[in-house]
Amino acid sequence: MEIRPSASNDWQLFQQLVPYGRRYLRDFRLSLGLLVPIALVEAIQPVIVQQAIDGPIQSGDQVWFYQICLVFFLSVVVRLVFTGVQGYLVQKVGQRITADIRQDLFHHVTSLSTSFFDRMPVGKLITRLTGDVEALGDVFATGAVGIFSDVAIIIVTIVVMLLLRWDLALLLISLIFPVAGLIIYFQLQYRSANFKAREHLSELNSILQENIIGINVVQLFRREDYNRRYHEQVNQRYNQEINKTIFHESAVSATLEWISLIGIAGVLWLGSRQILSRVMTFGELSAFILFAERLFTPLRQLAEKFTVIQSGFTAIERIHLIMSEPIDIRDPIHPVSLPVEGRGEIRFEDVSFAYKPGEYVLKNLNFTIAPGEKVALIGPTGSGKSSIVRLLSRLYEPTQGRILIDGVDIRHLTQRELRTYVGVILQDPFLFSGDVTTNITLGDDYSLAEVEEACRQMNVDRFIQDLPRGYFTEVRARGTNLSAGQKQLLAFARSAVRHPRVLILDEATASLDVGTEFLIQKALTELLQDRTAIIIAHRLSTVRHVDRVLVLKRGELIEMGTQAELLAKGGYLPAFIN
Repeated sequence: MEIRPSASNDWQLFQQLVPYGRRYLRDFRLSLGLLVPIALVEAIQPVIVQQAIDGPIQSGDQVWFYQICLVFFLSVVVRLVFTGVQGYLVQKVGQRITADIRQDLFHHVTSLSTSFFDRMPVGKLITRLTGDVEALGDVFATGAVGIFSDVAIIIVTIVVMLLLRWDLALLLISLIFPVAGLIIYFQLQYRSANFKAREHLSELNSILQENIIGINVVQLFRREDYNRRYHEQVNQRYNQEINKTIFHESAVSATLEWISLIGIAGVLWLGSRQILSRVMTFGELSAFILFAERLFTPLRQLAEKFTVIQSGFTAIERIHLIMSEPIDIRDPIHPVSLPVEGRGEIRFEDVSFAYKPGEYVLKNLNFTIAPGEKVALIGPTGSGKSSIVRLLSRLYEPTQGRILIDGVDIRHLTQRELRTYVGVILQDPFLFSGDVTTNITLGDDYSLAEVEEACRQMNVDRFIQDLPRGYFTEVRARGTNLSAGQKQLLAFARSAVRHPRVLILDEATASLDVGTEFLIQKALTELLQDRTAIIIAHRLSTVRHVDRVLVLKRGELIEMGTQAELLAKGGYLPAFIN
């Protein structure tokens, strides 16, 4: 899934932060209010130097000189204190905004439908959630939002200069325009290169994530050299874009240095002529040299901060692209509850589904599963069995038609109610870091007694008690310290503790040995009592005791009936068994 830069300008991107800034308006207003005294002190200090040179230094009045030194010292103290407080407030607000964006981004991503994750590589998504948010945080951490302070200092400095000597002021002001033009040009180039660099970094992270997760396949099939060459190509493209960002950043700094030197040289040339003509004092010339430094230092800081800000805008742009992804699966505004007397009837009405437009994997499915009925879905790989499970769990929406449980369209139910009512046991269950109990409850409010009862019911408690710390044994990431069969047993316990009315088994016993499968099948017989069950299987031998068999082929329901009926009829089922 390729994400391209949007046409949003910086102001539009900045507006993305406004709703977050409003949450901390008091601190933000206070920080902006402190800019006024900071800018005034910055502009007054050269005037104090001028007064000292033209006054007590020239006349030799020491008392007056000490008084001016005291005023200058107080201005330095005021500037340091106010700058420190203002910087702290801005960074505090900025880090809170960053934390809020990180939280909202995580919530939004976990709310997106499964179809989004089919398109987006995990490595690229991780870069959005970590690298881009951190880049945005760096904008505040480095004080880049002090751009407001720099602008305020420049404006106040220009006003004071114009009041003192309009001719020298215009000389310095005239240099601002080419500086601003160069900053804008180089920053736009930096922005483009930085966006591309972060896209290549996302691709690098995606490659790294794939190779780490698939390291067994990489090594077994001797793919190391091929993957290394591919990684090297992407890494070179990333390096080229990073070099462009470095060039544009350096060009801004070098240009500003030269223009500031030209400005100071111009002030010295024009000012020295006016001193010789006795229309300017030496103190005024000294003040304007300091004004030149006061004018170009904020400009230099602005350029440096613009570099960080452009990285932040790139991050905002990329984050906004993710936040703009529509949440396809939403709870209804006015949800409907399942009837209390409902027992788990499932009905598919003219259901068709395509992962990509026009490429249907399910076509015009019509069938009804009676309450308490045990139904097997049989068919070759790619026939649409797992797609039926995803639609029934509402991980995807049907392209056409509707699905009803106990007469209620599942789109009219909240996702929580639906997924509590429908339990799914997958062939390859996912385990989180944490202990065994947490992996069974998954954050829901089940007591340890309820967990233990569910495990005893499913004959899972035996293997858990053999673990080092029983129910409190830590599970490593993705359950790497447990066997495939043990992970599968925990998946059975997850469903048992929730008491679903409808239970879906997707090749759920495929990872179990014969002895363990016998115990689970025995427990399943009890668990499935009075429950509707859908059992997905690739082999008919694994679903001997179901009430009915639905045979799928290329997304279509081609046969339906009891095993005896289908075998007697001939057709596809006997050939599938063989």
